[in-house]
Amino acid sequence: MRMILAVAAVLYSASALAQADKAPMVGDKPLVQVKPKGTKAAAAKDTTAAPGPKGKPQSIAVRLQACLDIDDGTKDRLNCYDAVIPPTPKPKPPKAKGVADCRLIKEEDERLACFNGFAESIPKLPKS
Repeated sequence: MRMILAVAAVLYSASALAQADKAPMVGDKPLVQVKPKGTKAAAAKDTTAAPGPKGKPQSIAVRLQACLDIDDGTKDRLNCYDAVIPPTPKPKPPKAKGVADCRLIKEEDERLACFNGFAESIPKLPKS
């Protein structure tokens, strides 16, 4: 009797280990698992998405200020700004009168300096 229980336990554990390596299947197709919004994996992919409390959309000013946390003069900061306001470079851009005009500048260093100037001049909003 003990021998039968021992063999059954070994076979059961072996079958459990064999199934752990495969993805769960539904019929002959793999089971698709959907992750909820706001997971750390989604936040890692999109560094510019800074959702407010309970998924509340944030203003452009808050998102631009969030870009100031990234090291100055780096491509990452420019990418952050470009995600907030997508660039549309023009050959002869006008002088930037607002933060939205920075997207017209073709040269990356000049565009970064333009965004920095406006983002640093935005007054800090109280966090609630």
